[in-house]
Amino acid sequence: MLVRIVRMTFAPDKVDQFLAHFDEAAPHIRSAPGCRHLELWQGADAPAVCTTYSQWESAEALDHYRDSDLFRRTWSAVKPLFAERPRAQSYTVARPAGAIDDAARDAPNPTGT
Repeated sequence: MLVRIVRMTFAPDKVDQFLAHFDEAAPHIRSAPGCRHLELWQGADAPAVCTTYSQWESAEALDHYRDSDLFRRTWSAVKPLFAERPRAQSYTVARPAGAIDDAARDAPNPTGT
């Protein structure tokens, strides 16, 4: 699995326009082959900063989406709204939450009770 995080800073007067566009595009992005999860985060103290968090079956699935007409249309609509250059990073999952949860259930209580 590949996790993709894209941090975007918008002009303050463009945030609502971005959110409306995201709401329209998100169901299509989420339906792209290989997309397992998609959500949008908005800065609690900086509402002009938005971050997409997505999970993809593989780097190839993400690349396929990034080569699609859907991505090109979405990006061309969003790009003029940026106040700063977006930053994107991809990660592989080194320790999945389920494994950590399992280990926590099996671990002795740290308080000794």
